[in-house]
Amino acid sequence: MPVRKKPLPAAAKDKKIFVLDTSVIIYDHTAIKNFAEHDVIIPITVLEELDQFKKGNDTKNFAAREFIRYIDKLSGNHSLQEWTSINGPNRGKFKIEMHTDSTINAEKIFDEKKPDHRILNTALYVQEMHPNRRVVLVSKDVNLRLKAKSLNITAEDYETGKVKTVDELYKGYTIIEKADPEAIQALYSNGFCKADDVLKKSQITANHYYVLKNGQQSVLARYNYNENTLTRVIKSACYNVIPRNAEQTFALDAILNPAIRLVTLQGVAGTGKTLLSLAGALEQRRNYHQIYLARPVVPLSNKDIGYLPGDVNSKLNPYMEPLWDNLKYIRSLFSEKDKEYRQLNEMVEQEKLVVCPLAYIRGRSLSNVFFIVDEAQNLTPHEVKTIISRAGENTKIVFTGDIYQIDTPYLDTQSNGLSYMIDRLKGQHLYAHVTLMKGERSELANLANELL
Repeated sequence: MPVRKKPLPAAAKDKKIFVLDTSVIIYDHTAIKNFAEHDVIIPITVLEELDQFKKGNDTKNFAAREFIRYIDKLSGNHSLQEWTSINGPNRGKFKIEMHTDSTINAEKIFDEKKPDHRILNTALYVQEMHPNRRVVLVSKDVNLRLKAKSLNITAEDYETGKVKTVDELYKGYTIIEKADPEAIQALYSNGFCKADDVLKKSQITANHYYVLKNGQQSVLARYNYNENTLTRVIKSACYNVIPRNAEQTFALDAILNPAIRLVTLQGVAGTGKTLLSLAGALEQRRNYHQIYLARPVVPLSNKDIGYLPGDVNSKLNPYMEPLWDNLKYIRSLFSEKDKEYRQLNEMVEQEKLVVCPLAYIRGRSLSNVFFIVDEAQNLTPHEVKTIISRAGENTKIVFTGDIYQIDTPYLDTQSNGLSYMIDRLKGQHLYAHVTLMKGERSELANLANELL
């Protein structure tokens, strides 16, 4: 039976002990630095699981390797069973906890021997050894948190990188009723008007879009950060793809604007996010050496793409098919005799238009590339940062996704990379965002989104 330690001084009681689950490390390999002055325990089971993840090109493999290297660097010549200082001001200490035995045995209670239950046993052991301190299990795994709470262990989600509320997430545009009719007329006549004539200071955000209305009059506009003006947004077609509503018009304007280097489009299925991005990229094909299309590979039934037959391209095709579907749709807008039809085929053959896995992006410098990242809600904030930091000269990146359709088990509407981007980057002069609300795929698709 574990021997309890002596009571700690009052100051030490205020310091919590956080026990980290493997899912936290995979989500953010720098997580150990984000617990302020509190202490952190890494169960030995977590190291065992990370050892299984360290080989490969996926983000989880990179996270496992980086965390292991960081721990090795911190340890120096010390034993990791002793408290070791975490680098940085006002940070606590950490250690590896070898014990997975406690008075309460999670493996017996849940009648299964598995890593999650050994981690629970470690948390129970730490509680018994430190009765005067608050012990918290931190995990991105909802089910593990529920099991912990059933054993009377305080359990929390890893909060770093989470937006406060999705309901207040930046939409990218505002509808202004009873706008100044003279400003509306100026936008039609001159293509711009002074922002101060229409907007209050609290309404001004770089590259924000507006629908200005007054009675029967209405006009679409974007705030021009450099000139402090509202610029008229005109509906225009790209490769025969015509925006069908104001939101799509805003999205295409952001995609076509060379001054905006980063765009995010958020919306449910059928709102046209990927189609508009691809059409806009094709319209600007002469401005970039290549167009990259990518989406996260989220394996089905927890099986990696290595289980699929064939070479890398064959393995990726099932995941990339939605991107090809959009390309086929654009091609279908032309006859085989049209030059645009031939250009699309040539771009694919000459690898000017490339579908690629995100796993191979790390370490590269992407210059003169138009980069479309689909299903960005399945990325972590760290993965998003990794992708954007690859951007070289004359590179534009468009992220698309639906924050309510997440396929990755350890992400949710508040902690995914797309929500994080929208929340953190709003107002930056290189960035624009549009939330697409209206489905345009078909009447049947709209019915499913609304009622099912």
